[in-house]
Amino acid sequence: MSDSPLLVADEGAVRTLTIHRPERLNALDSGTIHALHAAFEAAVADAAVRVVVLTGSGPKAFVAGADIAEMSALTAVEARDFSLRGQRMMRFVEKMPKPVIAMVNGFALGGGLELAMSCHLRIAADTAKVGQPEINLGLVPGFGGSQRLLRLAGRAATLELCLTGAPIPAERALQLGIVNRVVPAAELQAETMKLAAQLASSAPLALRGLLDCVNVGGECGIEEGLEYESAQFGLVFSSEDKREGTSAFLEKRKPTFTGR
Repeated sequence: MSDSPLLVADEGAVRTLTIHRPERLNALDSGTIHALHAAFEAAVADAAVRVVVLTGSGPKAFVAGADIAEMSALTAVEARDFSLRGQRMMRFVEKMPKPVIAMVNGFALGGGLELAMSCHLRIAADTAKVGQPEINLGLVPGFGGSQRLLRLAGRAATLELCLTGAPIPAERALQLGIVNRVVPAAELQAETMKLAAQLASSAPLALRGLLDCVNVGGECGIEEGLEYESAQFGLVFSSEDKREGTSAFLEKRKPTFTGR
């Protein structure tokens, strides 16, 4: 639909979701959060999709934050519900069985950084800036920023970004572990799609097992995490992809994985 806040495009097994609200610097309002949740659910359900790339429309912003115009009118109860809707969507992204790459093409502030951090990998343009500026509005992060940033960058960096509200350049975000790679802005799309194509050619069941292992391991003790990894390791041994991968290695050829 022409009035949709999302653009959806498929290239092979890679689906690109583009938040398309350039007049609002792709800010997250309730409609966009709902559309994103539905789009990610559709990507999970579509067997032809193996990897999702998420980005923002235009050169200025990935997502500049939550939509302040909408938020300013919320009551305390409505604000909590808005926070929970955003958190549910981003938690769904975080737990998706298919890799999600955030292609950070510009500002990723507030809800934008929170959305990027819920993705499995983040590639940023060298011109991008990230931050949690909620303190400047008399607010705290509402979509998981204080929690995911803490896990990615540690206590000191989280307190610095959240207490000062100051954005940081992509290179510092890389040093702190908030993004995985920084590339020249002109090469961002090509580099992101190259990585997406690489992941799309990998064994889907093994990708899912890896994502599950990291998600579970990040939220439990080492013994439980190791046990879960062993269970996933055994499970993939029943797959056709495992037989294809080991056979291709022994036969010195490139494997063709089918997700079975």
